[in-house]
Amino acid sequence: MALQQLTLGGGCFWCIEAAFSQVIGVQSAISGYMGGHLLNPSYQQICSGNTGHAEVVQISFEDNEVDIVELLQIFFTLHNPTELNRQGHDVGTQYRSVLFYESAEQQQLFTQYIAELTKAGIFDQPIVTTLEPLAQFYPAEDYHQGYFFENPQQMYCQVVVKPKLLKFANTFAKHLRKS
Repeated sequence: MALQQLTLGGGCFWCIEAAFSQVIGVQSAISGYMGGHLLNPSYQQICSGNTGHAEVVQISFEDNEVDIVELLQIFFTLHNPTELNRQGHDVGTQYRSVLFYESAEQQQLFTQYIAELTKAGIFDQPIVTTLEPLAQFYPAEDYHQGYFFENPQQMYCQVVVKPKLLKFANTFAKHLRKS
């Protein structure tokens, strides 16, 4: 049993964090920022689109309970990896589809996985998910952690997050913790 980490971005981190926090084997899913040039960025700075950071979720998981390929399957189902620097109405480089690799082996795995998705024709458009080296992770402000579960009636949560989570729960039911 070894604790592993995976850091990824697929648009607004509220959706990604809410989904991964329910997966068996995931010990934590923390919303944050990675990949930019500003030290200790705030949410307001990230939203400007000028810091180079992406909204990400850093996932710690037990590799004997869930493997990284299963997590990649979930990731590529939760968002549209063919939209460049956006997810739906969220537009800007902070919403880019990105996988941060921590080793050459991980980079190769990510490259191979995207090639397999492309070859299988899963998406109608080319996958634009970027692969970037792991950088400094900055946890997002406390109010972002568990945002969907703390604010289920908020309009964005109702219109954007909830439908994604319902699809996720139906598609990956066997991977979810029992309530």
